Amino acid sequence: MTRLADRDARWLAEDAPELLGDAGLDTARAIVAGYEPHDAAQAAEKRRILDFIDAHPGPEDDALVRSCLDGHLTAAAVLLDARGERFLLTHHRKLDRWLQLGGHADGDGNLARVALREAVEESGIAGLVVDPRPVDLDVHAIPARTKRDGTVEPEHLHLDVRFLVRAPAGATFTVSDESHDLGWFGPDEVDGLDLDDSVARLFRLAFGSE
Repeated sequence: MTRLADRDARWLAEDAPELLGDAGLDTARAIVAGYEPHDAAQAAEKRRILDFIDAHPGPEDDALVRSCLDGHLTAAAVLLDARGERFLLTHHRKLDRWLQLGGHADGDGNLARVALREAVEESGIAGLVVDPRPVDLDVHAIPARTKRDGTVEPEHLHLDVRFLVRAPAGATFTVSDESHDLGWFGPDEVDGLDLDDSVARLFRLAFGSE
């Protein structure tokens, strides 16, 4: 399997026609349906996300929005530097661990656009580009929590669709309110980061051995 760092990517800037215009749940479903899994586990995640989308078509339980209490779609960025040698991670403020950049779809079915938008917002890097083909899928549970207004958000699923994003040469990041820190990491610099299995998998995909 080709490393993501060496992928023949089709780079889109934020003003590319494919990243403009309204997009709903049908678009999100088509993006997931077009993903080519690289192993049986990824094939199972693809089927799980498609089944979830079909079971939550809206309007009250649209899988694209946070009001869908069973879970909702998110998008994430495997953000590599211009040379494809390092991966930008955020030390997430709420979860207190190193993760890839990303966030909620919040009604936007163009998941590549969501991944690019979240990468820009969380990194502060201008000029990022995205390959619109997903590179990984991950379904994981988010624990219940009490929000600031005292209401309880129940445990739910994040159905995460990941995309390859590239930074321009000389890019420097700015830490947002969502992060304790940001950092560029190569495959030989992750010891001690206590990465969860899905982030470790993204490193293997990006730099080899997956």
